Amino acid sequence: MDELQVVVAHSERATLRVGDVFLKVDTYQARIDVEVEAMALVPVPTPEVLWRKPPVLAIAAVRGRALGRLGEPSTASPAAWAAAGAAVRRLHEAPLPPWHGRRRRSPDELAAELDRECELLVANGVLPADLVTRNRQVAEAAIRPWTPAFTHGDLQIDHVFVDGAEVTGIIDWSEAGRGDPLFDLATLTLGHPAHLDDLLTGYGTDVDLDVIRAWWSLRSLLGVRWLVEHGFDPSAPGCEVDVLKSRM
Repeated sequence: MDELQVVVAHSERATLRVGDVFLKVDTYQARIDVEVEAMALVPVPTPEVLWRKPPVLAIAAVRGRALGRLGEPSTASPAAWAAAGAAVRRLHEAPLPPWHGRRRRSPDELAAELDRECELLVANGVLPADLVTRNRQVAEAAIRPWTPAFTHGDLQIDHVFVDGAEVTGIIDWSEAGRGDPLFDLATLTLGHPAHLDDLLTGYGTDVDLDVIRAWWSLRSLLGVRWLVEHGFDPSAPGCEVDVLKSRM
């Protein structure tokens, strides 16, 4: 009998693995709706949807292994990173989805969210004021008009699976929608800056590196308090707090 493995679990949702089947439990129906619709539209490999019975979505495991993990060195080859870049480029060139992303729909909305979060980080003693101030300055470069693209919205390194130099699947599409394409590139390389050049070799277009670096700071600032409140450790080696410290 296959053992049940808890992949991730917090107050908003949980993902369980039973053999080669992943069960995603999410009481927020719209998030599951987006995930299923996005996987049907995107021109990149995605998991097979096996069945759906709210609040549970069952999907098949994808072949290969994750490109890496935040806080751990990536053992994937430069060719694998380039293949990931090419896949992300296909996604960004796809026709826009009929819905917007759930968050950060405009630069003004993003700036307001960031200002609120920075105030809370300092007021609650989550991070030192000088660390927040410096990274807020770096993050400013990401707050600018962008041309919306079809974005994954949460393209963490462990959401991209590869087998050799082939992308075999991209998972977890619940945040997909219209967004800043450089946010996807920054999320994928968060904590792995040494692999940015390989990723862009596959992505194949001029990219503003200052904006990607700004998104590293911005995403980390926005994520630290949520991670702490949901039982994760953003101060683990190589994770969000280390990303912020690297900007000092």
